[in-house]
Amino acid sequence: MGRLPLLVLLTFMMLALDYYCYKAVLSVFKKWTNNTRRLFSTLWWSYTILLTIGVFTGIYLNLFLSLRAVILVAYFLTVTCKMVFLVFLVADDIRRLATLLYRRFIKKETPVVSPAQVPGEPISRSSFLVKTGMIVAAIPLTSLSWGIISGAYDYRIKRVKLVLPNLPKAFDGMTMAQISDVHSGSFYNQKAVNGGIDMLLGEKPDMVFFTGDLVNDKASEMRNYQDIFSRVKAPLGVYSTLGNHDYGEYFYGKGPSAEKAKNLADVIATHKNMGWDLLMNENRRIKVDGEEIGVLGIENWGMGRFPKFGKMEEAIKNTEDLPVKLLLSHDPSHWRGEVLQKYPQIDAMFSGHTHGMQFGVRLKDMQWSPVQYIYEEWAGLYQQQQQQLYVNVGYGFLGYPGRVGMLPEITIFELKRA
Repeated sequence: MGRLPLLVLLTFMMLALDYYCYKAVLSVFKKWTNNTRRLFSTLWWSYTILLTIGVFTGIYLNLFLSLRAVILVAYFLTVTCKMVFLVFLVADDIRRLATLLYRRFIKKETPVVSPAQVPGEPISRSSFLVKTGMIVAAIPLTSLSWGIISGAYDYRIKRVKLVLPNLPKAFDGMTMAQISDVHSGSFYNQKAVNGGIDMLLGEKPDMVFFTGDLVNDKASEMRNYQDIFSRVKAPLGVYSTLGNHDYGEYFYGKGPSAEKAKNLADVIATHKNMGWDLLMNENRRIKVDGEEIGVLGIENWGMGRFPKFGKMEEAIKNTEDLPVKLLLSHDPSHWRGEVLQKYPQIDAMFSGHTHGMQFGVRLKDMQWSPVQYIYEEWAGLYQQQQQQLYVNVGYGFLGYPGRVGMLPEITIFELKRA
């Protein structure tokens, strides 16, 4: 079954679930006036229809990633809430049906009609059902609130063994760190941000990668954080690249302007001031004990509406003799959109961009997030034949000021020969 028929089927199933929950709620509040019932019905179905339209729009149109995140997170939270609610509704209906059948066919008694029950109407829901529904409805709010209080700065070290068949012996066992998507314009806790950098430096990596989106819109957002990120140093260097937000297009517009050009120049200068080697469609040769590997970096290249400023032909110049080539490219869609098709010499690519939608589940052997319905590669390590991609879910946050499940990440790679 294709994606569209599956989505249509799921939509009808969700609408049926909505109707079942809707009728259950109305059966509880029988004393509502007609005006209150009409208002409730209007709000209920307006929210359902708008959310359903939003999901289809988010999947098939090139909306801003932050807007997609809001829509899809709202949708999955709503569905999760109602699915849990459904368990109690079905259990209550089964209990009532069993009681009714027992009274009619075993005890052969006429069912007793309670004062609150009107003949011909469904059996009224118990107060337990109402209280359970209220608790269940509070779960999404609680999780999102906890994501703001606890998740936004709950940095986690993610350790990955990166096996590269042609890795020179001098690099075997070395460590690299990756952070991505700082989004300094969203930060509100300098102490916590600094604590995350302490964690990174405590790992003593030989080399550090930063894969784009230093700011949300403007270079000035780094004013209070430049000194913190300037602490990031490594013996073999800190290499960085730009992300879609670094160009200022979401603030200054897509067209050229003097303000926009100056802002980009200021972002580039910030990398330099921090001691980071910003790779703008270029490469560096990393030499250890006479052996070399290549670190390549391109400007943002993304599928759909995202800018394609990256120029791979410039980035790979004069790297033919290098046994291993590591590519920094902000958007993971670049891997499938261009790298796999045209550049088999790229051994591993490092990206960010997705944030894991800042909502989901990430365990040792499984992970899930609504963003997987937008991006094929969205978090963790991927491999196709001899080429690999790692997607970091980000150091910062954008839009929703927190994280649920998809916690901010500092990736530590151990390089290993095959």
